[in-house]
Amino acid sequence: MALIVQKYGGTSVGTPERIKNVAQRVAKFKMLGHQVVVVVSAMSGETNRLVALAKEVQPNPDLREMDVLLSTGEQVTIALLSMALMELGLKARSYTGAQVKIVTDSAFSKARILDIEERNMRADLDAGHVVVVAGFQGVDEKGNITTLGRGGSDTTGVALAAALKADECQIYTDVDGVYTTDPRVVPEARRLKTVTFEEMLEMASLGSKVLQIRSVEFAGKYKVKLRVLSSFDDEGEGTLITFEEEDRMEQAIISGIAFNRDEAKITVLGVPDRPGIAYQILGPVGDANIDVDMIIQNVGADGTTDFTFTVHRNEYKKALEVLKGVQAHIGAREITGDDRIAKVSVVGVGMRSHAGIASTMFRTLAEEGINIQMISTSEIKISVVINEKYMELAVRVLHKAFGLEEA
Repeated sequence: MALIVQKYGGTSVGTPERIKNVAQRVAKFKMLGHQVVVVVSAMSGETNRLVALAKEVQPNPDLREMDVLLSTGEQVTIALLSMALMELGLKARSYTGAQVKIVTDSAFSKARILDIEERNMRADLDAGHVVVVAGFQGVDEKGNITTLGRGGSDTTGVALAAALKADECQIYTDVDGVYTTDPRVVPEARRLKTVTFEEMLEMASLGSKVLQIRSVEFAGKYKVKLRVLSSFDDEGEGTLITFEEEDRMEQAIISGIAFNRDEAKITVLGVPDRPGIAYQILGPVGDANIDVDMIIQNVGADGTTDFTFTVHRNEYKKALEVLKGVQAHIGAREITGDDRIAKVSVVGVGMRSHAGIASTMFRTLAEEGINIQMISTSEIKISVVINEKYMELAVRVLHKAFGLEEA
């Protein structure tokens, strides 16, 4: 008998019929003798509906009240799923985040989990209940309802698995695992049987939408075994995210090609080459709560330097305004930008022990006439910034160059 935490996203519980299907799946695990905790999101579209309602009343909604409002979406789902389980003859009990209790800090709309009281859940599990928990939410030490940010139900699932020392945390989505790249871009993309936490972290941070990055970080920290599965397929083992680099000798050096369209770059030209100039440029950007990704600095022969960095496309205009406000202070000759770029990355722990990955990547792109604007590397990934219009071509040719379509 195993203790399993299952998480179902909004599309998996999007209709009463789908909720009944989830109940049938949970029932199969109970029939095998397993203890099951189920974490659910709000029904698909519900969170957007609630956000729209709030903005009709208050254009810039109060964050505390938004958390009170948005947390109701999951409350509907946990009740409906518990009813569906009871209809199948199972004992079930629903819990909101506050009832569990999932204790968070007080950062409304983006709270972080501090502690989980698992005593009541364990008692229900031992009594034969399926425990159904609302994802995405918790409660701070003052009793305020908090939410963990969009996609936070994944984090709830992983956190409960860690607190309960579950044998496995299963994340059910609308895909049947982690692929070598997005099959919508490369139809030959392959589902990976296993992927390491390091690789999954890189893929999540580089644009893969299969798992929320915070949930992967949490799983890695607490050594929670994760499996990604499809809620629409009855068969299939999905993708296991693990620490072991099992059979790595027989696997591809590169595990996947990640990409992100939501990128923009800003270049600060002709600033004095002096100590502290990077801080003078990026300090105001950070103060404006804008995240910076890739950074390149080139030193010229005339005692000036050019400084280029990337930000999320949604924050491009804001970042430009911030820098133009300090342009005279930092002594920049010109500030330019481009919000029509994309980032493409190759990821794989095999890069640590194999040379020539970068040269293969650069040669492949050059043969297609794709110009590289920026390069960033780590132990297990190489990322390049290119013109957005070449992104899908780049993903396809790199996928083929590294043999990822082969079984």
